[in-house]
Amino acid sequence: MQHLLVYVTKLCVLSLGIFLINTLPSCAAEPTSISCSDKFSTSQCVESLKQILPKLKKANVIYLGEIHDSSQDHENQLKIIEKLYQNNTRIAIGMEMFQHPFQEVVNEYIAGTITEAEFIKKSEFKTRWGFDWQLYAPILRFAKRKQIPVLALNTPSEITRKVSREGIEKLTNSEKQAIPPITEIRTDNIAYRQLVLKAFEEHQSAGHGNSSSANRFFLAQVLWDETMADAIAKFVKANPDYQVVVLAGLGHIIYGYGIPNRVERRIQDAKLIQRSVLLSVPDIIPVDKDKQIADFILNK
Repeated sequence: MQHLLVYVTKLCVLSLGIFLINTLPSCAAEPTSISCSDKFSTSQCVESLKQILPKLKKANVIYLGEIHDSSQDHENQLKIIEKLYQNNTRIAIGMEMFQHPFQEVVNEYIAGTITEAEFIKKSEFKTRWGFDWQLYAPILRFAKRKQIPVLALNTPSEITRKVSREGIEKLTNSEKQAIPPITEIRTDNIAYRQLVLKAFEEHQSAGHGNSSSANRFFLAQVLWDETMADAIAKFVKANPDYQVVVLAGLGHIIYGYGIPNRVERRIQDAKLIQRSVLLSVPDIIPVDKDKQIADFILNK
């Protein structure tokens, strides 16, 4: 299989979990001047959400890939969720922004038993995620008003950091309970490895890391993906009549390498329909335009 060669020009666009690994500061999104159709198949590029909503309504799992500090991306996420809810009230929202051990805190907020301020504090949102709460607040408030389940998908940052620094073999038995079984942590996707390590190489050129740390960095990224995929798959299996909308960084969604393919592997149902939407045009240059980076790219 031909390897995927990707030129990465903005680490934060790929959302490789860097700030949780604590090796780079978070970075701001910058608008791209390159149009979607210049880089990707015209069948993927859409100018309006109206063009894709009919197809999203038929999906079991929908991935809305974001640039974390893009207010427009989050506004479009809310618009899509609102439209999907109008069509089917049995939806759930999976969020990369909350780590799995805080699921009960998320449940308490949705149920209205704690205030928004208490939710931010108890979920440790500011230290574990770090981006502006107001970017996500309208989505969470809508979920609370409509009593939409919200899934805390992410790996605990303590585990992500430990794996990136020491390797997965250093996890204690207790720590392993917070992640999927080790046998399910698949690192055999060569194209995905190339994509992630291209970003790491730019990071390394700034004087951080070596080949061993690069391998651990990729493993930490995959661990993050597998943990989120595991939580999504478990919910889908337990609630087959629900539609799940996943909010995550672009890097966890493009080409299906991060989360989508790992959800499919766990569910193994030919009837499963997944759709991916990139809410910003990715700042990467694909070699093969015939390989879809996502089902849809919003060309805004």
